[in-house]
Amino acid sequence: MIRLFITDLDGCVTDPFETPDWEAYSELRRLNLKSIEDHDIPPLTICTGRPMPYAEAQALMLRITVPFIFESGGGMYDVKKNELIWSPSFNKDAERHVNEIKAWSHEQILPNFEGVIPEFAKHTDIGFIHKDSSVIDKIYKQATDLITSNYESFEVHKTDVSVNIIQSGANKGKGIAMLCDYLGIELDEVAYIGDSSGDIPGLKIVGMPFSPANAIQATKNVSEVMKGQSTKAVVEAYQTIIERNKKR
Repeated sequence: MIRLFITDLDGCVTDPFETPDWEAYSELRRLNLKSIEDHDIPPLTICTGRPMPYAEAQALMLRITVPFIFESGGGMYDVKKNELIWSPSFNKDAERHVNEIKAWSHEQILPNFEGVIPEFAKHTDIGFIHKDSSVIDKIYKQATDLITSNYESFEVHKTDVSVNIIQSGANKGKGIAMLCDYLGIELDEVAYIGDSSGDIPGLKIVGMPFSPANAIQATKNVSEVMKGQSTKAVVEAYQTIIERNKKR
């Protein structure tokens, strides 16, 4: 029985720089609201690499009341208690390293790539956004070279429009595990859908992993692939979970 459905945001619930698919988005909201009275429908929540304010805005629109994960696994926000919980891996050394990497980015990334935007409001990791995937590839290479040579406790992930430098101890797998422990839910009672390399640690540990048709191949290799893309795929996965719960 799946008791919780977790979704990534970019590439799943929404597409960066695109108007949301409001019909599919509204269906996610409807199903989540229906979970209150129908025990075959698990509640919906979020695990995203985005900072807390963006994740909170999405959670409000989707009427999410379960705690959600932001900054991959760096932080968790309990909606009902209005409480922030930080990953135990984010200690003083990790904070110092994050500040060092941010300083590097201000010297080597932001001045040298026109149009790149840092992900403001991030606390436990570092993120960059750009519309041009070729620019993202260049930033990813520079970031990977830096992290590989100097910061063994960090890892680098990218999508078509973003690069994220995160703590290995606070990736999405660790974040989902932290959330499940907080809620008293077993990992095999959880479903998760994601589309990028950063989602793989989470997909590997849950009971029911999904990916949209627009996901990278490495993500598809460790999940059940939906026919739809992005928001439609999340709805498709949600419906699949409900059907399987009813059969059980």
